[in-house]
Amino acid sequence: MDTFPFYTMNDFDFTGKRVYLRIDINSPINPINGEILDDTRFRHHIQTINELKNSKLVIVAHQGRPGDSDFVSLRNHARHLEKLIGRDVTFVDSLIGSAAEDGIRRMKTGEIVMLENSRFYSEEVVVKDEENSLENTHIIKTLSQFFDYYVIDAFAAIHRAQATLTGFRNAGPNIAGRLMENEVKNIEMFKTSNRHPKLAILGGSKITDAIQVARPFLENNIVDDIILGGVVANIFLWASGVDIGLRNKEFIMKHSKNYERLIEDCKYLLSKYRKSIHMPVDFVLNPSGDRINSGEHVPEGELIADIGMESVANFSKIIGNAKNIFLNGPMGMYEINEYSLGTRELFNDVAQSNASKIVGGGHTINAINEFSLTRSMGYISTGGGALINYLSGESIPVIESLIKNREIFGGN
Repeated sequence: MDTFPFYTMNDFDFTGKRVYLRIDINSPINPINGEILDDTRFRHHIQTINELKNSKLVIVAHQGRPGDSDFVSLRNHARHLEKLIGRDVTFVDSLIGSAAEDGIRRMKTGEIVMLENSRFYSEEVVVKDEENSLENTHIIKTLSQFFDYYVIDAFAAIHRAQATLTGFRNAGPNIAGRLMENEVKNIEMFKTSNRHPKLAILGGSKITDAIQVARPFLENNIVDDIILGGVVANIFLWASGVDIGLRNKEFIMKHSKNYERLIEDCKYLLSKYRKSIHMPVDFVLNPSGDRINSGEHVPEGELIADIGMESVANFSKIIGNAKNIFLNGPMGMYEINEYSLGTRELFNDVAQSNASKIVGGGHTINAINEFSLTRSMGYISTGGGALINYLSGESIPVIESLIKNREIFGGN
């Protein structure tokens, strides 16, 4: 994709301007000491931040959700960002109010300020983007008086219509940051590529996301084949009539209240696209470590923890033939060494493939980092739910807002 339907950073000169930058550095946090456990998302924003070095840069971000253990201040995030970019980042412990306003007013060119966690403010999570309601929030009314430009680089949050993401649509030019630009470009390249076979590998435990993306992938001929692993494979196996064992069924029922509808969705996809959907044919069980074949009785109390070697061999052939690969989700409990072999082998196959690759999902990225495969995995997306929504054709509020903003302001 050479041109975009929204503003990019090539369209403006930010020198000396006050720039609002919305990023997504929502990261795993150690609940005991507040330490940031993985800074992948930080690193993806460095290019955008560096290109805005001659502006007066105000960074806004969020962390966690109210009530969760990782719902913390961004003070440590500011310190961590300082280390990564080698520049001072002044932290202000409010998003709006006199401290934030005074801090922004006093800024000089080249300075960076990071404001407090946007989700500390109820307007961010409660107010919906309806009939200009976001424009009427205190957040937008307060902050919009300070900025010349609004750079939106929080790709991992593009599926959320929230004040700090879409609320400045009418306040001034809203501009896609470099991360946003790269994400959209790479995803569109995967969706529109004519190089076949195209393969999606869907694993992990987020079965709703996997089914949500599998249907348009197959119906719209975006991919030719889908490999399934993890809990995603389990629900498809269950839908196909395979005995996955009581404990595995209970896990699905507990974590997916709408599991009956999801099973029906799986049955529909299997009835129409059975030749394109590839499920495991053998497994490793937890806690026994026993290996069984698909269709054999899974003893009570056992979880399907990994795919077996026959499944690995079958999947490896499909990966070897692929020209485009989308990877989202591990094959099992890769965090436990005894059950990591299936994920490790398949991810190694993807890494060694000459196919174009796009990788997404927190557990997927964690696994490829753990297996030291990052450099061989093509484009690594920062999106989880955002990536799935984009690929499945769902409404993407932030992208739609960026497009609308260009229509409003026109020109450069």
